[in-house]
Amino acid sequence: QVQLVESGGGLVQAGDSLTLSCKVSGGSFSTMAWFRRGPGEERVVVAAQNSGGAILVGRPSIYYSDSVKGRFTISRDATNTFLLQMHNLRPDDTAEYYCAARSGLATDIPQSPNGYTHWGQGTQVTVSS
Repeated sequence: QVQLVESGGGLVQAGDSLTLSCKVSGGSFSTMAWFRRGPGEERVVVAAQNSGGAILVGRPSIYYSDSVKGRFTISRDATNTFLLQMHNLRPDDTAEYYCAARSGLATDIPQSPNGYTHWGQGTQVTVSS
């Protein structure tokens, strides 16, 4: 059974750093992503990583939204845990953050939630000014 379990959310002040973790079990995936949904907003992708061969076909293997580029870093460790390192947090980063995974082999990075087959339960990040 596939499970994505997130942790690491919390309440921080503007300018602080926070790292979210997504422990993946029960499967392997070509693409992992972090989405967020702010109050009254749609779920949007903030970072994603393809390990299904994007590099081999000349496609980008990592995506960042403009709003987080230069401040957030997506990575994967040896325990199949995906991380989202967030620096210089701003109040507009306040949201519920979700990790998502896409099964099967693919070389692209979907930016729509519909492109992902498995989801974590979400973890709240609140940034005070």
